Amino acid sequence: MKGIVRIRLARFGRKHAPVYNIVVAKAKSGRDKKPIEVIGTYNPIPQPVSPEQIALGEKPSKDVKLDFDRSKYWLGVGAQPTPPIVKLFKKAGILNMEWPSPTVGPKIPIREIVNPKRDL
Repeated sequence: MKGIVRIRLARFGRKHAPVYNIVVAKAKSGRDKKPIEVIGTYNPIPQPVSPEQIALGEKPSKDVKLDFDRSKYWLGVGAQPTPPIVKLFKKAGILNMEWPSPTVGPKIPIREIVNPKRDL
């Protein structure tokens, strides 16, 4: 498979009531085009909580259904998650909180600030 593969959200649902599929798709394909694989769903609107649940201290929660094995597989073969997916994966425990690792990438040296106004 050529090209960059991304793990991203594909929007479905009605106006003002979004529901997202967590999909693996090529980076250059459209948001609503057919993906390579659907690995989960995400409902960002929390379900209402009954007064009894409020009394017990429960809070409304957003619904996330995710296939952990397939998510780890796609990350392992090099699929790049988008920033919203990174947040979801960190909360789910698939990615560690330091992801991407601070040791990866070029080291940028800290430069000394030089005053541009010099006495001539």
